[in-house]
Amino acid sequence: MPMMISWRAILAATVPVDEGKTPKMIHSLTHRRPALLSVLLMLLLMQPVQLQAAVEPLDRIVAIVDEDVVVQSELNAESAKIVATLRQRGADLPSPSTLDRQVLDRLILNKLQLAKAEKLGISISEDVLAQTIGNIARKNNLTLTQFRQVLQEDGINFKNYRQGIREQLMIHQLLEREVLKQITVTDEELEAFKTRKGSLSGRTDYHLLHILVATPEGASADQLEKAREKAQQLVRELRQGVDFSATALSHSDGQQALEGGDLGWRTSGQLPTLFVDKVDAMEKGEISDPIHSPSGYHIIKLEDFKGGERRIIDQTRVRHILISPNEVTSNEEAKTRLGQLRQRIVGGEDFSNLARSHSDDKGSAIKGGELGWVTSGDLVPRFENVMNRLKIGEISEPFQTDFGWHIIQVEERRRHDSTEDTIKAEVKSAIRKRKFTEESELYLRRLKDEAYIVILLNEA
Repeated sequence: MPMMISWRAILAATVPVDEGKTPKMIHSLTHRRPALLSVLLMLLLMQPVQLQAAVEPLDRIVAIVDEDVVVQSELNAESAKIVATLRQRGADLPSPSTLDRQVLDRLILNKLQLAKAEKLGISISEDVLAQTIGNIARKNNLTLTQFRQVLQEDGINFKNYRQGIREQLMIHQLLEREVLKQITVTDEELEAFKTRKGSLSGRTDYHLLHILVATPEGASADQLEKAREKAQQLVRELRQGVDFSATALSHSDGQQALEGGDLGWRTSGQLPTLFVDKVDAMEKGEISDPIHSPSGYHIIKLEDFKGGERRIIDQTRVRHILISPNEVTSNEEAKTRLGQLRQRIVGGEDFSNLARSHSDDKGSAIKGGELGWVTSGDLVPRFENVMNRLKIGEISEPFQTDFGWHIIQVEERRRHDSTEDTIKAEVKSAIRKRKFTEESELYLRRLKDEAYIVILLNEA
């Protein structure tokens, strides 16, 4: 049975770590330095030959992360998964040292996020975990038993897989709580987005590849210049034919570095703001100049795009009167009352006036029973079925839905270009997704900046 599950499903984001010196401290808060880990670090750096011989068989520590550590076996196991995934995709492998750096960054960030989640009391119940794994199996057209068998055949321990899924769910909840729930979308942002992407024939979806040359928060002019020069050199090499994915694996500090910088397909609303105007003017296969942001210098390649199609839908303008049965009005009485109201309308009385006086749907009653222009799926099926059979101006016989008894009148029908309406309906969600991506990057950087991290990767 072919393997249908990618380890990318349980891999966290990659955050860059500078390779300047080893061992090195990415960030140190001395007042938070754990005493035990400080002693451990001194032993690792200053141990005599006899002590080295004593600890040689033990699993070597390759990084200290606040109160936790990353050991060599963790790094080896995670690197093996990444190598297997890259080979399955036919991607060129980066050098072992580059791969170790990228994977270690990922493990460090995972530990920081999980520690933060636990501190905030975030946990995943067994029911939620089971449901999530069941959904993954169903998406791969497998039963849970078959899914476990596939994992086993691929050498993946199911218990470890479950723990990986649990951790990713915790991280997802952490980012939702700490980032997504803090995001607001203003009316000005909605209008600006609509103005920029309201074209009926413009591009709507993009497949991008991405490289980030990161700069630290509060970077000096010299650091910015060095990052810019590196990004420009990468652009020159890429435009001369160097493989983009291989370059991303080796040089990108972005979250998708281990995926060759592949961002996948995204709508325009899901792209970072600084990318949107660039990709609209790019052709397939084109590589951008370096794009500066607070995170560093970005390089993007437009792999492909899709044009926006016009969305033409059938709409009906309809109004109704509703009588709902209650303790005072029986079901049969509601139907009879509506029959009488219908006769009065047919006899010449105004539909709107009777709706204002008698309809139990107070929201539409004040508008004379008007529901406005409705599209298929907006209303309950029984209501739509009756509405669709009526001629314009015709008054229906009383009919029942879960809300009560109705009479309706179709006022107009039209074929409507709903592209603008659809864009407006989706824009708020799209902006939130885009801002979530941008704010997540900054949140994860702050999380790392506030942590005590020592890299011992190259220590013997």
